[in-house]
Amino acid sequence: MALFDQVSNDIKEAMKAKDKVRLETLRNIKKYFIEAKTAPGANDTLEDDAALKILQKLAKQGTESANLYKEKGREDLAEEELAQVRVIEGYLPKQMSPEELEAALKEIIAEVGATSAKDMGKVMGTASKKLAGKADGKAISAVVKSLLA
Repeated sequence: MALFDQVSNDIKEAMKAKDKVRLETLRNIKKYFIEAKTAPGANDTLEDDAALKILQKLAKQGTESANLYKEKGREDLAEEELAQVRVIEGYLPKQMSPEELEAALKEIIAEVGATSAKDMGKVMGTASKKLAGKADGKAISAVVKSLLA
């Protein structure tokens, strides 16, 4: 089932369960999905990889907002943001552990034949495609730098 359809169905389930946080979060996700579907050139479709990018962006924004709220002493608002992030993360693929990430990047480095930091662009291009949704770009970049140093 496509992520768009899954979110639509889960909205109905959240309504039935009277789960306010989940319902609000899913409606927000669906809003972003619809905006992406109706964007010029989208042909009224939303592929799962594009939907995953939207979900990752929303999760990242929510986490950053929660951190800002905590810095300002607003634990109540931080908890609300984190509750929404947990709902979003339910739709994202499991993130790779640091060990899994390093092993995958070693394979990619061998595959592209990278030997020094000059080859970082080649490695990052391949890694970004292969590990999309499974690891954060900053984490990938940090590990590639350490492996090529």
